[in-house]
Formats: sequence, structure tokens, C-alpha cells
Amino acid sequence: MLTKYKKEVEWLNEVSNATLKEGLRNLDKSYTNFFKKRAKLPKFKSKKNHNNTFYSRYEKIKFYDDGTVNLEKIGKVKYKSSYNIDFNQITKFSNPNVVFNGRCWLLRFSVKIEHKTIQLENKVLGIDLGIKQLAIVNESGLDIPNINKTKVVRNLENKLKRFQKQVSRKYENNREGGRYHKTQNIIKLELKIKKLHRKLTNIRLNHIHQATSKMVKSKPKIIVMEDLKISNMLKNRHLAKSIQQQGLYKFIEQMKYKCEWNGIKFVQVDTFYPSSKMCSCCGSIKKDLKLSDRIYRCSNCGFECDRDKNAAYNLANYGLGLSF
Repeated sequence: MLTKYKKEVEWLNEVSNATLKEGLRNLDKSYTNFFKKRAKLPKFKSKKNHNNTFYSRYEKIKFYDDGTVNLEKIGKVKYKSSYNIDFNQITKFSNPNVVFNGRCWLLRFSVKIEHKTIQLENKVLGIDLGIKQLAIVNESGLDIPNINKTKVVRNLENKLKRFQKQVSRKYENNREGGRYHKTQNIIKLELKIKKLHRKLTNIRLNHIHQATSKMVKSKPKIIVMEDLKISNMLKNRHLAKSIQQQGLYKFIEQMKYKCEWNGIKFVQVDTFYPSSKMCSCCGSIKKDLKLSDRIYRCSNCGFECDRDKNAAYNLANYGLGLSF
């Protein structure tokens, strides 16, 4: 089938055979999902209108000491990496693909490397996720602030809103009947908006990476978190945007795989576990605790503490009840 199309469409010969085969596999998956009613009918994508991504065979990729990488059908290209890659440690190199993110081309791949185990300490970390702060931890010095409250992110958000308003006005001004005419100025503004979205996403993702790495580097044997039902939390229209921006789901996912990678036991307590209402000092339950109550005051023993810090203590106490 592929050989036949190559004879009919000349430009297909300019592309790697592996890339074309991967495209056919993706098409097959799309139609399979459609016929099994798991997805909609696949949309036709022309040469001009397509996803800016393609697969490349890993055996054809070669990195050089001069800061270049050889890609199939493309040749040598310069690259920059945000990671210090030691190719001598890599034991497996798989699933490479090249993708355009709107600003630059990225080479993405999975690697399997030799892992060095770390010596863990006999301690438990209780982590309470929130909106005021990303993470409150029972151990001092590990609390993670809300990156969205920083001046840098706020300025970028304001800039984004300004560009979005400008685009909306330009669309209205260039409206012809029931259709909108996309001018070069609109295209330029939309590109700026796309870049700002990407920058904000990268800032938030990097913040989560640094936060989860900080937890793991403290070398606890157990990390305990609440099993948050984030999909239910997003139903609150007053908090939905803040929850999305915090990236709570991403934080939990990263915490899981980093714990597994470092041999740390990761525990999620049930959603209904009273981590906020329970006194971390005496264990009594404060049933009338409101969301607006930021300080936890125990009527039984007189213990006072920030409610989120109290929840982190309770999560850590839960972990202490588990065997090391």
C-alpha cells in the first residue's frame, strides 16, 4: 500500500519510511477507536494542515560530541538540552519523536538508564496539597509556595489577558457578515498568545518538578498524601481555575513515579480521612470546622496550628502507623 502511494505522490519519498509507517499505524488506531465508538471519525489532514510531529527510528539517531544530532532523512542538526545527558549510562533508547511546539522543534524520547539507589531515612512525610500554597509538609523547610501568586506569573497572566482582548476586538472589527476575516495582525497576536500559554505551562511544570524532587531528596521512607478527587473539585466554579493552575494532578503523578524510582513507599489515604478535622496532638475530631477557619483550635487539648499544617501532621501520623 505504501509503495503504491509513493509512486503516485512524489513528495512521500522525501520523508522517512518509518515516519510514514507510524502515520499509517496512527490512522489504523483512529479508525479502530471510531468503529468501537471510543472516538469521533478521524479528520482528514493535508500536507499543509497537519500535526507538527513525526516519529523517527531510534537506531538512526546519533548524538555527536560537537552538539549535533543526526536524524533520518534530515541529517545533522544542532541541539540544546536542558538536561545533562550521559549517553554512557543509557541502556535503552526508545520511542523517539520530533515535535514542533510553536516556537522550536523538540526531540523527545524515553531512555532506560542504570539507577543508583539512595539511602533512605526512617521518617515519614505528610503532604497536604492546597490552593493558598501548593504543598504543606509536616517537616519544616519543605513547604512549597503557590507559583501563581508570584510577580512573574501575574505579569504574564495580565499580558495574556491583554492580548486576548486585542484579538477579540480585531476579530469583531474584521467581521464580514457572519464570517471573520483573519488578518496578519490577528495571526501575529495569536502566535504571541500561544507562546505565552507555553511559557506559563513550562513555569508551572518546572515548579512542580522542583517541588517533588525536593520532597524525594529529603529521603523519607514513606510519603503520605490524600487521594484527592480532582475531577469533583473542578466542579466548584469558584476554585476550578486555581486548581487547574496549581496542577495538583500533575504533582501527584510526579510524586508517584519519583517515589517508585527511589524506592520510597507512596501512600494515599482515603478522601474521607479526617486529616483537616482531626487534632494531630490528641486525635479528637472537630466536626464544626469550616473552610474559612484557617487556624485549627482543638477544644479538647487546646492545641493550635495552621489547618493545612495540622492536616500534614495527621497524614504523617497515618504513615507512622504503617510498618517501615
